[in-house]
Amino acid sequence: MKRIAILGSTGSIGTQALDVIRANPDSFELEVLTAHSNADLLVQQALAFKPNAVVIAREDLYEQVRDALQQEDIKVYAGANALDAVVEMGTVDMVLTAMVGYAGLQPTIRAIKAGKQIALANKETLVVAGQLITGLAKEYGVNIYPVDSEHSAIFQCLAGEFHNPIEKVILTASGGPFRGRSTAELAQVTKAQALKHPNWDMGAKITIDSASLMNKGLEVIEAKWLFGLRNEQIEVVVHPQSIIHSLVQFEDGSIKAQLGLPDMKLPIQYALGYPQRLKSDFPRFSFMDYPQLTFEQPDLKTFRNLQIAFDAMEKGGNMPCILNAANEVAVSAFLHDEVGFLQMSDIIESCMAKVAYIANPSYEDYIETDRETRVRAAEFISPAAKTSDR
Repeated sequence: MKRIAILGSTGSIGTQALDVIRANPDSFELEVLTAHSNADLLVQQALAFKPNAVVIAREDLYEQVRDALQQEDIKVYAGANALDAVVEMGTVDMVLTAMVGYAGLQPTIRAIKAGKQIALANKETLVVAGQLITGLAKEYGVNIYPVDSEHSAIFQCLAGEFHNPIEKVILTASGGPFRGRSTAELAQVTKAQALKHPNWDMGAKITIDSASLMNKGLEVIEAKWLFGLRNEQIEVVVHPQSIIHSLVQFEDGSIKAQLGLPDMKLPIQYALGYPQRLKSDFPRFSFMDYPQLTFEQPDLKTFRNLQIAFDAMEKGGNMPCILNAANEVAVSAFLHDEVGFLQMSDIIESCMAKVAYIANPSYEDYIETDRETRVRAAEFISPAAKTSDR
């Protein structure tokens, strides 16, 4: 019986993780639920699962959550400090970090230092501070189990192969809703169009990242740190059907692939249940339903974000942190109709050119880099919005 804390339980990954826990009551016990601002759903989840504690990050919503749960034996906390503290609870065995963005970094660090095993769905943690996080995990003897479908696929392909060196990994990308579009066509893309992913059901931020291929770029950087890879060992191939989730090629030339229907519950369950493969009633893949699996090169000129992410990884230091912060601001601006689809890349490139580069950043440097980048990115938004209106 693993006792689980879910950071970000009201989001896409969090709600699906609860489905996995509900279906496996003999394997998992829910200890902690946290949410940023969705107090209503957090309360519903708490009433259904009866965790030891819940945290609402927005302190102004504390009374609403507390009052709704006053008849239950559930501790209620609020604020960022409470979020950091609950991951250290002695009753927690594993922390699923399902928060979106930079906000997941600090609680993940606290969980690692508390010796908790990590199921990582917050890719930005490794994008921003991969060297720091992997170093801490090694220091505190903590395993990091990937939840992203692509990294879970690589992890599954490596089972039984840990003594065999990797030649390269191949991350697959669906290509998003705009695969094959020209730059001129992307300039006319609307928010509603970008939020319609052809294969996956995800939150708004990740869906926009997928449409721009930034999500794949972030996954490239995450893969580098998760599996100790050199930059040149990571490739991306567009696979529109999203059936092959990623591949590993070994030094003898053999390639292993992990296949399955595009359903995040499978990688979530694999991470939570590792090393056991728990029985599930998930829909099964059939080759007869997908008689053709196709592949193509990503268009790095039209979808610049993927190339930008490769460039940030190559530069190293705090450059991926700059990339991530600028992208979070740019995506938020796009979702608020303040910039066009293509201007997101302009904002990111501008920040990478102007924010101070640090080759060997400390944790404090990451904090300052994130802060400075967000200020810079905000300065670019108004001019970018004017450009997009022309």
